[in-house]
Amino acid sequence: MGITKINKDKHSLIYSDDYLAKHSSDNGTVYYSNDSTNEQANKENRTKQEKIAAIQGHFQSILEILELDLKNDSLRDTPKRVANMYVNEIFAGLDDSNKPKLSFFANEYNYDQMLLEKDISLHSTCEHHFLPIIGRAHVAYIPDSKVLGLSKINRIVQYCASRPQVQERLTINILEEMSAALGTDDVAVWIDATHLCVAARGIKDRNSSTVTAKYSGKFLQKELRNEFLSYTQEQSPIRRGLV
Repeated sequence: MGITKINKDKHSLIYSDDYLAKHSSDNGTVYYSNDSTNEQANKENRTKQEKIAAIQGHFQSILEILELDLKNDSLRDTPKRVANMYVNEIFAGLDDSNKPKLSFFANEYNYDQMLLEKDISLHSTCEHHFLPIIGRAHVAYIPDSKVLGLSKINRIVQYCASRPQVQERLTINILEEMSAALGTDDVAVWIDATHLCVAARGIKDRNSSTVTAKYSGKFLQKELRNEFLSYTQEQSPIRRGLV
């Protein structure tokens, strides 16, 4: 499938050949580039603004197919807003340049017990229906020679969640990022989340949630794993309304 540029309303947008097979007759001049090498280069070198322009064009077409009035003040800029949101916010984790910069501190006190950051706010997007996943994550590790800045754990969760996901893979992604950053296998991740693809469509069950967990290193030992799970069930001071 080649990448093709078309001139629509004086803006250069990038569409796939499959899309053009259905829409090229309505969209003016078409410039074809079917060379697979050029296609890969275009994908790799596409800037943020080019991605936003392409998504904006596609999303505008979706709204037009739904017969929405794009002259309406409320909808006029919606394709641009959605494109910016996809690239710069909720799918920012697809861009490696957005990977969080981590800060570490020497473990001067030789702390060798569990360090748990719990009730981390989690927002992701289900890749099956592109609807939100909303929940919380608990992430624990056992420090070796260094400890990770606490807020950086939250940033790792946010980075991994900022892409189309399934919760199982998200859980593994977070553990792998933590393990790679700390140079240790002693990591545990637990996620409890509501999926709007279940709550807002299909079965429309608003009461259920999905729990996933991943353990490695010392957390594979039953005693330490049970200790971790006991902490995850305790409400934090904020959740108890004490802070």
